[in-house]
This record gives sequence, structure tokens and C-alpha cells, in this order.
Amino acid sequence: MGLGGISIWQLLIILAIVVLLFGTKKLKGMGSDLGGALKGFKDSMKGDEDEEAKNLESKAEQDAGTAKTESKEESKH
Repeated sequence: MGLGGISIWQLLIILAIVVLLFGTKKLKGMGSDLGGALKGFKDSMKGDEDEEAKNLESKAEQDAGTAKTESKEESKH
């Protein structure tokens, strides 16, 4: 028995029917489209993380610059 009571032979028959219905070209096209979509999603998620990290770094630099300016003004008084 395979997955949830489905044997390997039943899976092979289902695969054969799917190939006969859609054809190998269409299945290959759908697979490449799905792969491209997943890659695009992964890249956009990585881009969002990079953007957030840059925003945090620039905010930290601005806060550090503001703190230095304030300490210089206090020392002048």
C-alpha cells in the first residue's frame, strides 16, 4: 500500500491518464510556468527582506546621526 491506501499501480494508471489527456508538451509547459512562478515569488520575498534590512540600517544610521548632533549641541551650551 502506498499513500493513504493507493498502490503504486493505481498512481501509475492515474499518471498515464493525465499524460494522455494533456500531452507531454502541455504538462512540460505547466511545469515550467509553475517553476517560474515559484522562483518569482521566492525572489520577491527575498527582495522584501533585503528592503526591510536596508530600511532598518538607514533608520539606525539616522538615529545615530541625530544623537551625535544632539550631544554636540548640548556640549556647546
